[in-house]
Amino acid sequence: MTVQDSVAGGPSVDDVRRAARVLAGSSHAELAALWSAWGEQPEVTYLRAPEAGLVMVQGRVGGTGDRFNLGEATVTRATVMLSGAGVGEVSGTSYVLGSHPEHAGLAAVFDALLAAPEQRARVLTDVIEPLERAQAERDAAAQGDARSTVVDFFTVAREHA
Repeated sequence: MTVQDSVAGGPSVDDVRRAARVLAGSSHAELAALWSAWGEQPEVTYLRAPEAGLVMVQGRVGGTGDRFNLGEATVTRATVMLSGAGVGEVSGTSYVLGSHPEHAGLAAVFDALLAAPEQRARVLTDVIEPLERAQAERDAAAQGDARSTVVDFFTVAREHA
């Protein structure tokens, strides 16, 4: 996505980043349910079939210091071209952590739909926003579970004094 695409009526860079984050963080089952409910589906052609590979994960000392190689992570990527069903011809790409070819394929489809001007608003309201809410709820529940196991050692020390 270039700045020119955004100016020429394409999705904004923020929308693309938000969609990529949400689609990669969703589950295959969530994406499959949304795709099956989509209605008139465009024809999907794989330009790059889902394939898994390794990427090097880097960290920084103290979060801001020198970089170091943390290790490798498996990533699955896919690129699709959509045509017909009112989308014209648009392409989409996705990268998903882990070896999940079906998930990467569906994420690429929704990324391509985001690039179709006629479908952009629908993708944002019917796909991205519900997935984002579900992820926020899961994150809040996980944080609540983690918080419930925190021990305040200062209080424990006072009780035994």
